[in-house]
Amino acid sequence: MKLLHTADWHLGKTLEGRSRLPEQRAFLEELQMIADEENVDAILMAGDVFDTVNPPAAAETLFYEAAVKLTSRGERPLIIISGNHDNPERLSASRPLAHTSGITIIGFPTTDPVNITVRNGQKLSIAALPYPSESRLNECLTEGQEEDALQLAYDDRVKKLFSDLSEAGAEDTVHIAMSHIYVAGSRESDSERPIQVGGAYTVSANSLPDQAQYVALGHLHRPQTITKGSALARYSGSPLAYSFSEANQAKSVTMIDVEPDGLAHISEIPLESGKPLVRWVADEGIEQVYTWLEEGKDEEAWIDLEVHLNDTLSIEEIHRLRSQHKGFIHIRPVFKKKEEQRAVSYANLPIEELFKRFYEKQTDGAVPDDELVQLFLDLSQSEEEE
Repeated sequence: MKLLHTADWHLGKTLEGRSRLPEQRAFLEELQMIADEENVDAILMAGDVFDTVNPPAAAETLFYEAAVKLTSRGERPLIIISGNHDNPERLSASRPLAHTSGITIIGFPTTDPVNITVRNGQKLSIAALPYPSESRLNECLTEGQEEDALQLAYDDRVKKLFSDLSEAGAEDTVHIAMSHIYVAGSRESDSERPIQVGGAYTVSANSLPDQAQYVALGHLHRPQTITKGSALARYSGSPLAYSFSEANQAKSVTMIDVEPDGLAHISEIPLESGKPLVRWVADEGIEQVYTWLEEGKDEEAWIDLEVHLNDTLSIEEIHRLRSQHKGFIHIRPVFKKKEEQRAVSYANLPIEELFKRFYEKQTDGAVPDDELVQLFLDLSQSEEEE
């Protein structure tokens, strides 16, 4: 059985006001192409379909259109769980219509696994656990406010939920678990809004279900595999870079090849859609930026620019830069004089050296003679004695 694991689409998300919908549409078209070319039996979407609980209409339209195409019009199951960014009620409102198209949507945590027969006749059982916050579980996990107690209670509850979902494991069935959680030890990116309060909403890798042959995870945007005994647990990552902390980060989807009672084998399929996010550091000044623009550097990228200057950057200069490249997101001037001043530590300098530097600064470079320095020291000593 071949399964495709994806997550964290964040449809409707912008980058400092710039729409990413064209890139998201290109990704969903590429995802459909991968599913078709790889002859995938089912697609697992591990949460955060949208970026907000009230997504724009264009993002919802894109989702509905893409979901039907991904199922190959009902022939290929698509299983979706809600993430912490999704409104579980709104996401699952279309369940009756979605189900007729081969789309299964699980908004709230449940104790019922998803059992599906794929087109080759094989059976697939999914222990699907949408983002399990206290409010969505409709439970108070601990009466106290201590973070350690809440973390332990949360970990125990998630472990129990997984156990309940996985216990009715039929033979000759592929067993998969899927959730939108933060597993301890995973690496985060800046674009992920905190899923946990401090470390309270954290799950131990040991709490992931032993019965699962593969655990499909969502929430973290960096693709990564979690060590979990003989079973595989993995974050597929986001399909696009959503913050500059993800600059130069390769994006991919995960392909799972698994048979009943066998070990899962995974491979990454890199994604080509989406503009890269890059950082430019022009330590030689504004002319270096114009040289890069003339060379056509990173023409199709979103750019975070840091330019080292002696003087301020005028509004006209900023407009000129933006007119020559539509991808500038941040333009941050760094002033060399201030940079040099910050590089010097005054904490351990003797008082006479501090006075000399202060005098040079106040007089635009003049150097005090020995007599003036001594006069300062005498006055300082007199002040201390008084």
